Amino acid sequence: MPVLFKPVEEAGKSDEASGDSVEDMARLVKQVSIESPTHKLKECIFNFETPMPDVPPAGARVKVRNAGVCYRLRSASSSSSIKSVEALHCGSPLHHSVRDTSLFPGYEVAGTVDAMGEEAGETDLQLGDRVIVYPYEGHPPGYAEFIAVPEVQYLIKIPDNMTLSTAAMLPSGALWAMTTVFNAHNHVEKVLSEKGETGTCKILLVGTGGLALWAMRIARFYWPDKRERININVACLRDEGISIAQEYLKVNVVQWNEDLYEEQLIERTKDACGGPVDIVIDFSATSRSIRRALKCLAPGGVMLMSSEHAEGLISRFGATAEKENHQLIPIEFGTLNQLRNLVHLVSTGEIEPPPHTIFSADQANEALAKIGRGIIPGRAILEFPEEEAEE
Repeated sequence: MPVLFKPVEEAGKSDEASGDSVEDMARLVKQVSIESPTHKLKECIFNFETPMPDVPPAGARVKVRNAGVCYRLRSASSSSSIKSVEALHCGSPLHHSVRDTSLFPGYEVAGTVDAMGEEAGETDLQLGDRVIVYPYEGHPPGYAEFIAVPEVQYLIKIPDNMTLSTAAMLPSGALWAMTTVFNAHNHVEKVLSEKGETGTCKILLVGTGGLALWAMRIARFYWPDKRERININVACLRDEGISIAQEYLKVNVVQWNEDLYEEQLIERTKDACGGPVDIVIDFSATSRSIRRALKCLAPGGVMLMSSEHAEGLISRFGATAEKENHQLIPIEFGTLNQLRNLVHLVSTGEIEPPPHTIFSADQANEALAKIGRGIIPGRAILEFPEEEAEE
């Protein structure tokens, strides 16, 4: 098959039309890679350079300003076989909560529109607009200065009163928490209806990270007039989580200290919650946490977990749950319109974002170490420099 070469002049014209200049195509941009720490690999953050991504014909290229350190299994590219989430935990105390690199792909991205494709079609977006990127299937790593988005529909413009670091928390963790609470709403109403006017609905949140912090704030928005009848409790997975839960969540806290026997932890949890709970929202979703939470559920209780790792857990614990009439419910990630709604609710102050700590991209090692020790109150956000600062 013949190979056709375009004259240099024509090639330059085509590149300019698509938003790619010859200078851009030759440019190298910074990228951060977060790998799994092992006994041989102590440093798990690597900074390197990669070619500037091309501008998709129907999409746009985004200059990344902030990217949240997030925890999703979608589009896992590791060559190792991932069977369950807990299999990804590392053994050393420092990196207890650090998981495989596929869980840190940079799905929470906020930045500015750098270039748009010539086939982008009608859109309200303009060059320089501040946007977040909906984490669509095939989302490229966000820990880079620039990313290419195939369709402009995946870009959501953020209001002027919202910082890019706050916006970077929304596309993955906050959206998942919002969808989970929204799905829990019907179950809460059902429990309250069955228990009568004086009855309460007991909810157990497993985990004290950014997801739980978001879930608490979103729950207060969804149930403003029923707070007295909804008893929310938090199970801390680390000692450091207690202070975070008490200071920022202001709820009942039970520590899941792994030094205790399993039956002691179950009894401690029931005592803290005032008896078996009606609903469990498990943001960690390991085999151990699922097994423990099921023993804390009242008959007919409901457990909500992410759909991304629910298949294996449901097949493993489905029979056990059925014996007590428990429901294991997978929660889908969340839609583009739900993310738009979340942006509006946060920008108007109806939902208060949790605290976050900003680290420059070259401080990623420090950020990950602090996440591993559980000493970051809320979320860790990486930040790439402004163009002017780079120059």
